[in-house]
Amino acid sequence: MADKFGNKIAKDYEVNTPFANQGSFFVKGMQNMDWGMKARFSRIFNPKTGKTVMLAFDHGYIMGSTAGLERLDLAIPPLMEDVDVLMGTRGAIRTCIPPTCKKGIALRASAGSSVLDDDMSHEVIGVDIEDAIRLDATCLAVQTFIGAPGEKTSLENLVRTVDMGNKYGIPVLGVVAVGKDMERTPKFFKLATRMLAELGAHIIKTYYCEDFEEVVAACPVPIVVAGGKKVPEKEALELAYNAISKGAVGVDMGRNIFQAESPKAMARAIGKVVHEGYTAEEAYKFYEENK
Repeated sequence: MADKFGNKIAKDYEVNTPFANQGSFFVKGMQNMDWGMKARFSRIFNPKTGKTVMLAFDHGYIMGSTAGLERLDLAIPPLMEDVDVLMGTRGAIRTCIPPTCKKGIALRASAGSSVLDDDMSHEVIGVDIEDAIRLDATCLAVQTFIGAPGEKTSLENLVRTVDMGNKYGIPVLGVVAVGKDMERTPKFFKLATRMLAELGAHIIKTYYCEDFEEVVAACPVPIVVAGGKKVPEKEALELAYNAISKGAVGVDMGRNIFQAESPKAMARAIGKVVHEGYTAEEAYKFYEENK
């Protein structure tokens, strides 16, 4: 049985060596999945670039009304054409997203207590698989709290959702949560992303950090970087550029899009970085010219 003492420190990540089991399918680690799963991956990741821009607007499930999301019905539909995936709760999707939307749907599947609770790590599975199928979910998003009091519960939620997703060909997005007292170090993110991948998550959403290329190399499934708190637009574009250049296959921006001075221009600028290889400077110039 492995323990945390007496182990050699991992150091040889071969960051310049491509993933070995790629085969003919363009999504990392998904060569051996069945047709339905691969079809959903092709709605999450652009088959031409292999990358994705996700728009997260699931903040209300723990925060209530959020600046920029006071009216979901007005804030999100104008941005749909500029992103690849919408990440939201079933209530928000049913009430505010037109069913003519052809974008991927990352359905928030975990649920928990509000920001009024000092410990939000004890989440439960908030959507059953039948309702996910009714919503035509492209993937199921489950938040995990590595190193928090609710770690075991959140990992159980992940494993149960992976089992359900595998049964019906729906990928699971494992979301690495970072609480106020939790680490934000390369060591932590290497641990968390690897754990989620080995427990069956098909995509990992995590935060950018130092030595991020090693985090990516050590994780056998695709990594998408979270936008996190609102920062100036230029800084958000720099985050996106750094993440993509170090191996992320996409970004999942929320507040850095819908709280931008011009949300639509920001969504388009993020897409320029992710799909068209723009530098942060080029993307910021595009944003300024189109806001």
